[in-house]
Order: sequence, then C-alpha cells, then structure tokens
Amino acid sequence: MRWTTATAVLCIMTAMAGICAAADPRYPDWPCAQAKVPEISLAAVWAGPPLDDVADRWKNDAKVSVLVAKLAVRRTPLEEAQKAIVEYLAGAADKTTNGKLLFAGLFDSLNAQRSSVLNGLERVTRRQREAAEKIRSDTLALQALQDASPPDQAKIEELGNQLVWETRIFEDRRRVVKFVCEVPTAIDQRLFALSRAIQQEME
Repeated sequence: MRWTTATAVLCIMTAMAGICAAADPRYPDWPCAQAKVPEISLAAVWAGPPLDDVADRWKNDAKVSVLVAKLAVRRTPLEEAQKAIVEYLAGAADKTTNGKLLFAGLFDSLNAQRSSVLNGLERVTRRQREAAEKIRSDTLALQALQDASPPDQAKIEELGNQLVWETRIFEDRRRVVKFVCEVPTAIDQRLFALSRAIQQEME
C-alpha cells in the first residue's frame, strides 16, 4: 500500500484538530467539549444537614464502608443502589447520623473516582499530542524518501506501514476519549441521585 503525502497531511490535520485548542486555557490538556469541573461541589448535590461532625468517620464504620464501596461502583444499577439505601436506613437507629455517614462516604469515593477519570483523560491528551508530533515527523521523513532519486521503495513501504499503524492507534484513542468524556457527568448524576435517596429516607 502506498502512503501518499496528501493522505498523511490529511491525517495530521485530523489528528491535531482535537488536541491543539483547549476550550479553557486553565486546563490545556483537557480534551472534552464539556467544561472541566475539577471537583463536585457539595452544595450542588447535598441539601441535608451539615456533614462537619461526620467528616471521615464513615471509614471507621465497617457496614457503611462496605455499602459505600458497593454503591459507588457504576456497575451497580442505580435502582439497586437506591433500594440498598432504603433498606440500610430503614434499619438504622439514627437515620440522620447514618444517612450523613453514608453520603459522606459516597461523596468522598465518587469525587476520588471522578478525579481519577479526569487525570486519566489529561494523561491521554498529552500522549496524543506526542503521537501527533511523531506522525508529523514521520510524514515529513516519508515525503523526503518519496522525493529522493532514486526512491528507496523498501524504506518507503516500511515507514508508510508504520504511519498507518500510528494513525490507527491515534484514532482508536480519540474514540475512547470521546466516550470517557461522558463519565464525569455520569458520576455527578449518580451522586446526585443517591444523595436524594438518602435525604428522602432521612426526612
């Protein structure tokens, strides 16, 4: 397969388009169309009583810790998670304290999960920028080989195949990033829904 200079240039333009212009200059490595919000705001997801008196105490409660771990995992269906909250608080002697402990654990866990996703997206962006530069460099090298007289067809073929592979990896990552960009919003929505379930049971 002949890797033409025109094809290579087109791939470079496509590759660079999504990573060169950050929407928010404060976060140059943020690749998503959605604005980057580093942390979930407590006020945005919790209208219940203050959590100052529970802080990290949820970690010392074995039952709450186990439940938080289960509810924070997105593979646990939301309806199942909400049902588990109802069952847990129904049997609690102090619904207010237990509800606050449960929410504090979910808030900490989902915020940490969300931060991990955000950091991962920015790491991939940096790798994509490096990959795009490598593709550009290899494209120029290929052009030089094609313009040589006489051209070294073996080297042209080798570098052309390498460019095909590099571009394929770049595009695969780009598709994954587009999907992962939806995850922080999904985490926000999950925490809000679980918070409402807790507060309803506390009332």
